[in-house]
Amino acid sequence: MPASNESAAMTDGTPKTFEEKLDRIDAIVKELEGGHTDLDRAIALFKEGKALTRECEALLKSAQEQIDRAGRDEPGA
Repeated sequence: MPASNESAAMTDGTPKTFEEKLDRIDAIVKELEGGHTDLDRAIALFKEGKALTRECEALLKSAQEQIDRAGRDEPGA
């Protein structure tokens, strides 16, 4: 297991898993809330955060659909 919070799946710096995406969003929020970010960096962070949020929403929607399908496939459901 890696010593840091980053897994081997994130070797290129891009969050791959849902959990990594959430961790990155959290880091973005903390940096923006710190108040020491210049405007250009803040805009870039905002855009990155929005993109990650959309990706997380899509992953959650897919997971919910899988759960719904599994529930329909069970006998007696």
